[in-house]
Amino acid sequence: VVDELHKRIATDSLLSPIFAGTDMAKQRNHLVAFLGQIFEGPKQYGGRPMDKTHAGMNLQQPHFDAIAKHLGEAMAVRGVSAENTKAALDRVTNMKGAILNK
Repeated sequence: VVDELHKRIATDSLLSPIFAGTDMAKQRNHLVAFLGQIFEGPKQYGGRPMDKTHAGMNLQQPHFDAIAKHLGEAMAVRGVSAENTKAALDRVTNMKGAILNK
């Protein structure tokens, strides 16, 4: 799912500039661990809290919406059920305030 999400981000003109200069292999590992943890998998995420990670990035609602859309599509393409996709997106949406630093 994360690999599919990264493909979608790379071709999105709104999101790709945000990741310019990012070590995507490192980011992938963080995202796999983070998503695993928030979706009740292994507690392996050792990165910073979302508000600290995204501080100073000036992320806005359109950025969040685009990521959520791509995540939902990536999950569907990889065979995640609609029910589980909705549950996952609900969890991500619950963190929106920290991600957007609002």
